[in-house]
Amino acid sequence: MGWRIDIPEAPGGEERDAVLGALTAFNAQSGYPPDSKPLAVLLRDDEGDIVGGLWGRTGYGWMFVEFLLVPEPLRGLGVGTKLMDSAEEIAKQRGCVGAWLTTFPFQARGFYEKRGYSLFGELENSPGDNVRLFLRKRFDGELSDLPSSAERRAQ
Repeated sequence: MGWRIDIPEAPGGEERDAVLGALTAFNAQSGYPPDSKPLAVLLRDDEGDIVGGLWGRTGYGWMFVEFLLVPEPLRGLGVGTKLMDSAEEIAKQRGCVGAWLTTFPFQARGFYEKRGYSLFGELENSPGDNVRLFLRKRFDGELSDLPSSAERRAQ
């Protein structure tokens, strides 16, 4: 089989789907059938326009929160908590054991930590001098007992 590296100038859905399809098939052969489902909990104004909300997905037993936005005038009123509660409930109904997300120090780390999320990783220079924070929460609350990946490799 011949091959070559191709770097498209404007990659799109066709290219993504080709790579994802092959990876999904490989994962399924390894015992991990595809179960990724989008998850949205939307916040609408009186006219019905979307002004914020939560966007993520569930798959392989976990919910990933990709985006969470509460408009400035609604912050501090419990709206973010209601969005997260709704998403976590959907994730539990889908059989997820927990949730994970990324955030930045200038965003909502404290909000997530109050909800039981804990830091499990950092990515420096993401972007510039900033750091991207990775947080997770197990719905059964047993996250603190999980060994790190380095500890699992040493076993």
